[in-house]
Amino acid sequence: MADLNLPPPDQHDEQSDSSSSINDQTHREKLFQNIDQFISLLTNLDQSESSSPPEITESVTAFADLFDVLIVEYESGSKKWIHLEEHESSRFLEFVDRTTNVLKSFSRFHSDQNYAAVINRLSGIQQRAMSILEVEFKSILDDYQTSYDRDQKGKTDEAKTKQKQLSSSASNVHEAPQPELQDQSESQLEEDEFLGYSDEMISNLNKLAKGLISGGHESECTELYFFVRRNAMEENLKLRRFDKFSIDEMQKMQWDPIEKEVSSWTHMFKQFCTSLLPSERRLADAVFNDEKAISNKLFTSLTRIVLLIFLSFAEAVMLTKRSAEKLFKYLDIYETLRDTIPEIEKLISDEGLHQLKSSASLINTMLGESIYNIFLELETSIKTDASKTPVPGGAVHPITRYAMNYLKYACEYSNTLEQIFREHKRIVRPESEFGSDSGSELEHQHSQSNEMSPFQSQLLKIMDLLDANLETKSKLYKDPSLSLIFMMNNGRYILQKTKGTGEIRTLLGDPWVRKRSSDLRIYHTNYKRETWTRLLQCLSHDGLSVNGKVMKPVLKERFKSFNAMFDEIHRTQVTWVVSDEQLQSELRVSISAIVIPAYRSFMGRFSQVFTPGRQTEKYIKYQPEDIETCIEELFDGRTSQQSKKRRRFIMINGSLVNETPPQETYLHSSESDTSLPSIKNIKISLSIHSFNQFPQISPLNSQNPKCFINSTILHQHICYHLFNQE
Repeated sequence: MADLNLPPPDQHDEQSDSSSSINDQTHREKLFQNIDQFISLLTNLDQSESSSPPEITESVTAFADLFDVLIVEYESGSKKWIHLEEHESSRFLEFVDRTTNVLKSFSRFHSDQNYAAVINRLSGIQQRAMSILEVEFKSILDDYQTSYDRDQKGKTDEAKTKQKQLSSSASNVHEAPQPELQDQSESQLEEDEFLGYSDEMISNLNKLAKGLISGGHESECTELYFFVRRNAMEENLKLRRFDKFSIDEMQKMQWDPIEKEVSSWTHMFKQFCTSLLPSERRLADAVFNDEKAISNKLFTSLTRIVLLIFLSFAEAVMLTKRSAEKLFKYLDIYETLRDTIPEIEKLISDEGLHQLKSSASLINTMLGESIYNIFLELETSIKTDASKTPVPGGAVHPITRYAMNYLKYACEYSNTLEQIFREHKRIVRPESEFGSDSGSELEHQHSQSNEMSPFQSQLLKIMDLLDANLETKSKLYKDPSLSLIFMMNNGRYILQKTKGTGEIRTLLGDPWVRKRSSDLRIYHTNYKRETWTRLLQCLSHDGLSVNGKVMKPVLKERFKSFNAMFDEIHRTQVTWVVSDEQLQSELRVSISAIVIPAYRSFMGRFSQVFTPGRQTEKYIKYQPEDIETCIEELFDGRTSQQSKKRRRFIMINGSLVNETPPQETYLHSSESDTSLPSIKNIKISLSIHSFNQFPQISPLNSQNPKCFINSTILHQHICYHLFNQE
């Protein structure tokens, strides 16, 4: 074997104690050099020389002895990977790497007895080394913080920082605050790139992974990594109280708890795709930085596991019984999948994700179909709402509130609904069953200026149907005026909701809003004409005078007709409802503007015709201020008995004076007196004018001189009771 020209081994180094040689850097380097030369020799041998392999050098045996001693130190527990110095961990991996190379080069001569013995011994040592690396690899992998733990720790640290700041401020009021402390805490949380693993842990994991892969334990290494990280992801979901539900379980659940779960799902899925997955990608790349294929495969497998959990939940929700209340949560899921799946695609280029992308796309397509159909069902709900009971007082109809609030929230997703309707649009819609063509005209005008989107078209159709439905319901009222109030209430509600929701106004367009406003003005005008024109005819001057003389019987009849009609209007319309304060005010102002001036003019001209006293009170029932008060009571939705007491008036010195029913107040001594007669029983024949002759203080009862009453109060009492005993 001398012709191999191998350098003679250092006899002194080979005969020295093995344990001391491990720490001898020079000896180890020389030994590794000899091993590398022998491996190179075996590698360069021709295949024809394989029948007579070269003699195994003593360097190989010495190498095996040293590696065995090193393994024993780890097996005894005297050494742990995380406690090793850099050069110690590197030395261990060098032994693993060279052992792998030796076994590979010796495999050609496994039939040789000497080579087989070395192969068996080194394989056993290498297997023990791999077991150590696996244990250390798993131990470090398991030592992580979940994102939930980090969030909680971040909140605790933030609270401690604030407490320190408050303490610092209390101890030194002149000390400047340090807001950057909180920012640093938050930035550190955001910069946690490796999901709870420190840089030192990442470095160790990288070395251990290299050693395992080099030692032929790639599958064991990747399986360990996959199971630990899969458990970590699932633990994250569990800690955040995200529960897995099967389709059968979801079918049996009420919608309220599902709705809460969807909100949780949406938040967690976004966080998973935008935060956890990128960090998981960086972790895999860092641990397997020299093995891109392994990193891709592991990350794809982990992503598939968790993504399927999220997609299964979305599918289970989608397969629940379809109803209008589910539209908005369906939209949330749809938008979440649409917006976040592309983020996952950026991280994974592996073909293994194709199935996941297809599953997500299929779920979103089915969700879009459900959303499309649910929205169309709003149209059906309006069409089939054929209730025959009018809303009391002409108030806003429940179908109006439901439809407009539904559209308000739906239009917050207008861009998404536009996309869904473009993808699922069908045949051009049939004409409205209600025959309303005002919206169709607007739609035609809109389509001439620019092409209308499918969602806009559907929105206008719903508004057409709602208009037609309300028009039909307005005919349930026997009073035409109440029918117009009903249309004003509902029209105003629709208009206000439209103006208050930018998305609806944009979709319907300004022409539609102007048309609505115009319709409201028409209803208002028609209401005034229907209700108040006949009343104003009572105040017409036509037919009251003959040859310049007022016909008193005709005048009496006019006042009586006015009083009766006004009483009836007030009694009826005080129970009607106009809940919109601005509309209510506009109605009252417009009514006052046409009624009060006409009444004041009529009364001012003809009130002198009547004899002062009871005749005046009998026919002139209202003062202009009373009319105004009554008008201010209209549309409050209360019963007529709840309306305010109107002011009464009396004639004094030829003038009408407003009087309220006075309190029966007496000024008397502390001595109780029950013999005071009731004012209603006072017999008096004095004229109204004679009240001014009463002394300021007069005895009311000669039998009780201690009891006096102010003459002005007596005057008021007598007047009030005289004119209200008819």
